[in-house]
Amino acid sequence: MTSQNGNGNGKERAEDRTYDIVLFGATGFVGVLTAEYLAAHAPEGLRWAIAGRDTGKLERLRDKLAKAHPACAELPLVRADVADVASLREMAGHARVVATTVGPYLAYGQDLVAACADAGTDYVDLTGEPEFVDLVYVRHDARARETGARLVHSCGFDSVPHDLGAYFTVRQLPEGVPLRVDGFVRSNATFSGGTFASALAQFARGPQMLSAARDRRRHEPRLVDRKAYAPPSAPRYAGEVGAWALPLPTIDPQVVQRSARALERYGPDFRYRHYAAVKTLPFALGGAAAVTGLVAAAQLPPARRWLSSRLKPGEGPSEQRRAESWFSVRFVGEGGGKRVFTEVSGGDPGYDETAKMLAEAALCLAVDDDLPDVAGQLTTAVAMGDALTARLTAAGLRFRVAATR
Repeated sequence: MTSQNGNGNGKERAEDRTYDIVLFGATGFVGVLTAEYLAAHAPEGLRWAIAGRDTGKLERLRDKLAKAHPACAELPLVRADVADVASLREMAGHARVVATTVGPYLAYGQDLVAACADAGTDYVDLTGEPEFVDLVYVRHDARARETGARLVHSCGFDSVPHDLGAYFTVRQLPEGVPLRVDGFVRSNATFSGGTFASALAQFARGPQMLSAARDRRRHEPRLVDRKAYAPPSAPRYAGEVGAWALPLPTIDPQVVQRSARALERYGPDFRYRHYAAVKTLPFALGGAAAVTGLVAAAQLPPARRWLSSRLKPGEGPSEQRRAESWFSVRFVGEGGGKRVFTEVSGGDPGYDETAKMLAEAALCLAVDDDLPDVAGQLTTAVAMGDALTARLTAAGLRFRVAATR
């Protein structure tokens, strides 16, 4: 991941694009929620469109949006298909920002991100797949820096609350000193179909993930006189939050580490650890056993197919179930003799809040909220930092300092 500036050529071309934002995969479960959020919150004059491979489904979605928001009756429709590279390139060439919900991204996302990198088009997605992110860096980061494209992955619950939450925590601590931050995740929500499919794919591709990570390290510039790391950690009782802490095998620590590598504000020596927080030891043991069982089952194709059929991408819970869901990520940060407790929290993480995060990230890039002059593959903290934090706070997510010692 890089904070190196682009040459601006892509951005100059993007000013003349037909659309400010194109939402690709708009008729899927999270895609519909994102389209509904944009219909309700897009600023006046924003030129946006919905895209997918089935024009009939797009027309029905437009009709649904227009019932609540009459201005959407003329919402443009863009036909694009992951199996048709020319259609992806045409879509990218007409957009300033492409937001995509079409995953798993390792299977369906590579041609689209290549099209955006070539066209100087900003790109946001919902991936939680480390292998995909590493492959994109090796193959497309340099081209995106040439064209000015900002390629920002993991713009949903993976990994906005964790990345911006760690960034928010760091900003409460002294500058120029070693910093330690731990994140503890709690939620009562169900997994999304897309998240579940991505997790199964990752569990089944351990060797490929390691190979992609090694290849990325060969291409990444080394830090000079600074360290930023997210080491594996063991389960423990975390007295600082009054819960058992189980290491989470998600992309979030890698994202936080990459933000810390790119931003001097994280100090000369930064460490991040990432956990699920559970109240009781039996629940902690059960959770660890469940993850171990999923990893084992994912190695067997018949078991993996059966598990995939239980919750498919594009499927999700009822509106009532989502309304009852919540998440909280508590951070404990230390450095320079100061200790701070912070929290990022909100409603249903896998669907409603993820749609909000993706939409606000796309809007942040599209309207250019006084953003840093950066290009290439970026994290949300590097690309949008304070501006996206402010947008999400205004949209109802809570970033707060709980205590300082």
